[in-house]
Amino acid sequence: MTSGEGEATTLSMNRPRILAALFLATAASAAVAAAPPFETPARVAYLLDLSSGAELLNKGADTPMPPASMAKMMTTEVAFELIDSGKVPLSKMCTVQPATWQKWHGPAAGSTMFLSPNEQVSLENLLHGIVTLSGNDASVVVAECLGGTEQAFATQMNALAKKLGMTGSRFCNSNGWPDEGCTVVTARDLARLARASIERHPKLYKQFYGQPTFTWGKTMGSGADITQANRNPILGKIPGADGLKTGHTEEAGYGFTGSAEQSGRRLIMVVAGLGSFNSRIEESVKLMNWGFNAWQSKPLFAANAAVGSAEVQLGDASTVQLVAPRAIAVTYPAGSVGGDPKLRIAYNGPLKAPLAKGAEVAQLIVTTPDGTVQRMPLVTAEAVGEAGFFGRLWLGLKQLVGMA
Repeated sequence: MTSGEGEATTLSMNRPRILAALFLATAASAAVAAAPPFETPARVAYLLDLSSGAELLNKGADTPMPPASMAKMMTTEVAFELIDSGKVPLSKMCTVQPATWQKWHGPAAGSTMFLSPNEQVSLENLLHGIVTLSGNDASVVVAECLGGTEQAFATQMNALAKKLGMTGSRFCNSNGWPDEGCTVVTARDLARLARASIERHPKLYKQFYGQPTFTWGKTMGSGADITQANRNPILGKIPGADGLKTGHTEEAGYGFTGSAEQSGRRLIMVVAGLGSFNSRIEESVKLMNWGFNAWQSKPLFAANAAVGSAEVQLGDASTVQLVAPRAIAVTYPAGSVGGDPKLRIAYNGPLKAPLAKGAEVAQLIVTTPDGTVQRMPLVTAEAVGEAGFFGRLWLGLKQLVGMA
């Protein structure tokens, strides 16, 4: 497959220039299966195929809602960012403040890790307490340990949410406890957060998510170890299930953000507003099975494969090669036969030097024979520095005589 500049079209003064760089013919005789239906009583349901970027289901994905304990995914993500950046070790010891223990123990305090006042607990064990046990106490201890206060930690949560593009979410506490509507999320943002954990922190994701049980604390009287099970409704029921987080309050209903990978294809799902614990299990399993069975994925490019190129302005190179940052596929309804997708590369161009290697600067836009559009990121294959004085002078002369 070859690539060239193609036709550049200016959409409007305030919209990016789209550069068509890559095309495949679409067979006119293609037999395309209709998108398979899916019905659910969940108030919100969202399903994303990471291999293609295709939204397989969108029922209220941008509707603001209380996250309940799904907010703990952001608490965990802030910790992951600090750990992987080398700022905080997993071995960091955190103290359970007596006031925190007093507030977050007992039946009225919801899910608990069964911490004790003044107990010293490693960040590693606290993260297990958050992810596997959904401990409200563990979440606040981590927030106070890493942020000084829970309010200061919430500021870090919101800063990271902005960085990740979670435009419809706001966090006011670390555990998703009802706070008169201050903490809100959207299903699309929860899926974006799940994706960040999976792709930005793969080792930590594997270490903490998907654990079936965790043991912490002692029972009163006998002093026996307390082992609690992960509430993840698809663990052990969907092959490849490995995350992420349930949530429940009276206001939010029963919700779940989950992920599973099969044969290199990963799906992320969000359901919310369900009426019971059992309906959350049923709908979560049903949605994941539908995603894997009613849809099929066909590979387009391997990870790091060259896809095309983009023009560069005032750089030490006039173009930069664009590659797939991960394996890229296109998703069709199961049963679709014939017909190739049409592909094009889009970016705000020309790109301006300098450019770092691996910078996400373009999108591969895939249009399937049924007209569905799927978008995947493309990154630079190498760094491009700024042109030196003589390079800029030469470019200026070329523009002056119409050579550029």
